[in-house]
Amino acid sequence: QVQLVESGGGLVQAGGSLRLSCVASGSIFRFNAMAWYRQAPGKQRELVAAISSGGSTNYSDSVKGRFTISRDNAENTVYLQMNSLKPADTAVYYCNLGGTYYGGIGYSSSHYWGRGTQVAVSS
Repeated sequence: QVQLVESGGGLVQAGGSLRLSCVASGSIFRFNAMAWYRQAPGKQRELVAAISSGGSTNYSDSVKGRFTISRDNAENTVYLQMNSLKPADTAVYYCNLGGTYYGGIGYSSSHYWGRGTQVAVSS
């Protein structure tokens, strides 16, 4: 059974940084693409960043240049380094495992989700 556990969220002032982690159980991790999504109150869940099994990445326009997704296959972990945070980045952040990575276009999610970690950015 696949399990995803996110951590690293918190409250930070605008301009600050956070690093989110998502640990995946099971040996399938290294063979799958992964992604970070976020959902703000009253809004739909949106793709933030994705990384292929080979390490290629893509980002939403709203975070490009500020956020970096990376993965450590040995630790079964995917990270999201978030810099220059804005109040608009406030949301619950979720990781997703095993979706389809579409190169520079995007990512189609699977049904494997973590429970999320809250990020709040104050102005």
